[in-house]
Amino acid sequence: MTDLTSLTIAAARDKLANKEFTALELTEAHLEAMDKSKDLNAFITTTADLARARAKESDARFQRGTAGALEGIPLGIKDLFCTEGVETTAGSHILEGFKPPYESTVSQKLRDGGAVMLGKLNMDEFAMGSSNLSSYFGPVKNPWKAKNRDGDLVPGGSSGGSAAAVAGHLVMGATGTDTGGSIRQPASFCGIVGVKPTYGRCSRWGIVAFASSLDQAGPMTRNVRDAAIMLTVMCGHDPKDSTSAPLAVPDFEAALGQGVKGLRIGIPKEYRPEGLNGEVAALWDKGIQWLKAAGATPVEISLPHTKSALPTYYIVAPAEASSNLARYDGVRFGLRERGLLGDSLDSMYSKTRAAGFGTEVKRRILIGTYVLSAGYYDAYYLKAQKVRALIAKDFTDAFDKVDAILTPTAPTAAFGLDDKQDDPIAMYLNDVFTVPASLAGIPGASVPAGLNSEGLPLGLQVLTKRWDEETMFRVCQVLEEAANFPSLKARP
Repeated sequence: MTDLTSLTIAAARDKLANKEFTALELTEAHLEAMDKSKDLNAFITTTADLARARAKESDARFQRGTAGALEGIPLGIKDLFCTEGVETTAGSHILEGFKPPYESTVSQKLRDGGAVMLGKLNMDEFAMGSSNLSSYFGPVKNPWKAKNRDGDLVPGGSSGGSAAAVAGHLVMGATGTDTGGSIRQPASFCGIVGVKPTYGRCSRWGIVAFASSLDQAGPMTRNVRDAAIMLTVMCGHDPKDSTSAPLAVPDFEAALGQGVKGLRIGIPKEYRPEGLNGEVAALWDKGIQWLKAAGATPVEISLPHTKSALPTYYIVAPAEASSNLARYDGVRFGLRERGLLGDSLDSMYSKTRAAGFGTEVKRRILIGTYVLSAGYYDAYYLKAQKVRALIAKDFTDAFDKVDAILTPTAPTAAFGLDDKQDDPIAMYLNDVFTVPASLAGIPGASVPAGLNSEGLPLGLQVLTKRWDEETMFRVCQVLEEAANFPSLKARP
């Protein structure tokens, strides 16, 4: 039998429908792969028994002819999505042991579509990070290795567990969340496809909040078609989420195969700063030529407020985080640290939060509380929101001239586990190409497009106007076909 873990979601969907194997057999193959790759530390919680039970239910639906769009497909769920009765930690000690009595809307939609959850995937604590080094449950290791250099590499973050599990063929696809690049950057580091849809396209209900005006769920898969299939199931209006858009969900898979002939592709000059990595720049130039050869027209554009995006993000996101994370106080759920008998409530709060939060989360709470405090709100937070509006306008103006924008996804390939741990600013710079789209709320995707001199993946990013994921998928598919990037398992 074909190695079942090498199949794409689309291929497995067709073979399951043709009864070439069962959902249970497909699930068992992935559970075995997970067991063999525990060293990657991609999972915080595994749900083997639950997966087997759901796979059997899928097989029964195949027999009855009532199979869903993702029936029997084994997926991993980022541990930021609440899952009913299954521990949900957000990668933090403060939520260790928390078992939600409800299911997030996105994971429920996947479940209703027949997907089989294999477990909860590791991540940077509360989605704060670009390396997966801030997880309370230890760092995730990138399944890719550098040539002629020893040592493990980071998978990117915060959706690092999702990226590593998909790249390592432990799951067929995974959910991620993207606040400033946390789907797209790890997708680039691990050589997979990662999609951040338009803000409001996927419900945020039941997703542990980091920055509410930025957080957005999306799929992480090994090819573009699989991402389109997953996203179609994940999307839809949710009355429980006031930011969920009341729009019909397109069939994103149906948009594939239309090519890019006649499309205008924006090339922003601000994304080519002095000192840009030469290999990243060369791949970007190659991507431009691929699209040109497919009939698209490259157009130089300007996004003048790009240089302000990173500082704007690191004011807005921590401010929202400081508010969202105030609920973790040791009273209602999660960790509770008690001191000596007679300690005050304030003492219990401070001891719980000191013990429960990691260094990066504390850093961002402090930054956020500072910029929201009396005397600094106008100087920092209010000004950042005004700059954010200008960044969004830059994109609106650009899309009057072009149909899509092509940029690099990340400024470098994956780096070593210990390379940047002591320099938070260096870590933050990993998001320099992804943050602007998050601030503007537009859709973006990373497609694996080449390898650097060390044999490590590099991605290209495609951005389109709000609610135009179909064009994004069309451009991504052309890049994918031109790059012919093989999955990690297919490489010698």
